[in-house]
Amino acid sequence: MRILYAASEALPFAASGGLADVAGSLPSAIVKAGHDCRVVMPLYKNIKPDLRASMTYITNFTVDVSWRKQYCGILTSIVNGVTYYFLDNEYYFGRDGLYGFYDDAERFVFFSRAILEMLKHIDFMPQIINANDWQTALVPVYYDVFYRYQPEYENIKTVFTIHNIQYQGKYGLELIKEVIGIPTYHSSLLEYDGCVNMMKGAIECADKITTVSPSYAWEILDPWFSHGLDRILVKKQYKLCGFLNGIDTDNYNPETDPFIPANFSASDKKGKSICKQKLLEELGLAGGNEPVIGIVTRFVSHKGIDLIKHVFEDILALGYKFAILGSGEKIYEDFFNEMSWRYRDRVSVTLGFVPELARKIYAGADMFLMPSQSEPCGLAQMVALRYGTIPIVRETGGLRDSIKDAGEKGGNGFTFKSYNAHDMLDACRRAKEYYDKRMQWGKLVSHAMRQDFSWGHSAELYLGLYRELTGEY
Repeated sequence: MRILYAASEALPFAASGGLADVAGSLPSAIVKAGHDCRVVMPLYKNIKPDLRASMTYITNFTVDVSWRKQYCGILTSIVNGVTYYFLDNEYYFGRDGLYGFYDDAERFVFFSRAILEMLKHIDFMPQIINANDWQTALVPVYYDVFYRYQPEYENIKTVFTIHNIQYQGKYGLELIKEVIGIPTYHSSLLEYDGCVNMMKGAIECADKITTVSPSYAWEILDPWFSHGLDRILVKKQYKLCGFLNGIDTDNYNPETDPFIPANFSASDKKGKSICKQKLLEELGLAGGNEPVIGIVTRFVSHKGIDLIKHVFEDILALGYKFAILGSGEKIYEDFFNEMSWRYRDRVSVTLGFVPELARKIYAGADMFLMPSQSEPCGLAQMVALRYGTIPIVRETGGLRDSIKDAGEKGGNGFTFKSYNAHDMLDACRRAKEYYDKRMQWGKLVSHAMRQDFSWGHSAELYLGLYRELTGEY
């Protein structure tokens, strides 16, 4: 099959979150399965010079952005067997950063239209276009309105993947005429609750809608999780499904990881104790034999930081140390700084994101805390398992689909159901009791490290969906 994966970011070129991990890993897994999967993304200014040097210029063309005609260049590069296309426009993408600009709507309207126009200028016509999040949500809309009946475009199927429903591409209705440029008789495709909603347009027009975990697929039918889109999703749920994301198991591999002090495996875990010792020394927490809880996250309320804040000292009283890395809302940064000042020998806080330290926490901590209010998929809990660090999570979204409580058969972590601080505290208490039984804990760690969250399984699920759409079995 021929698949075009459309994303606003992809590793190793540009990243701000989990979408880049998926766009950098899923196409590679599909290619390894014997299919032609290619990626298209913007040519951002902050792509590293050595990666830019590997790109080859193909051609350029113009793109209609309502009444404007804008330049678009096409460059290409091959990484891990995957062909990447980069759409170039200095005005839209020659800036520091990926998002957060006053004209983001126009930038990604241009990108979505350019993706479909590009197909006239390259030697690749996909059977499937898989768009991702609001930045490419107009691809299925533009395809339905302008391209479906053009020669060579007739048989393309569109899939739209929701990575985070909170960000929908909501703008004023004037955008339809001034920027998007579709006929007014099609404006109902994008209108929702009195404004333009790009994600709603994709839900209307795509042949299939996917999310990044099975649980998230049914959670977003509920107003609590949907950020207002539950009405249209319930109406279109016949084309909605969820596939759990994977992780790059070559990149996250404790047996070969060059960023950790000692390598280890499920059958030989000696290196993990060295990683813990070195982590505690680096963070100034050395001494004692307490279990270490790692936290690597953004400090925002939907990540459950308010629960941690509420019972933090109660968790410390159970006999834990904390290795915390992240940044976000000032109220949470100030709280964690205060805790590290009060408990200097028990709590380490590093503000910001330091990839090397994140690896050391994954490898050196005993548990990994993720009490999220909502979590579409979550990759950190899978990475933690890979490094033998036992997750403590709330049962929501991808956390529910990947972590089963150690009290059940085949359990690989500790879970709690309600969004409640004392339920989380109880999960931490149970984890500590388990940790104190050293032989039992060692078996749990070995079991966790043998879990398979590689992209191979997820890729097969996506390929099954693509086959269903194309009829290629």
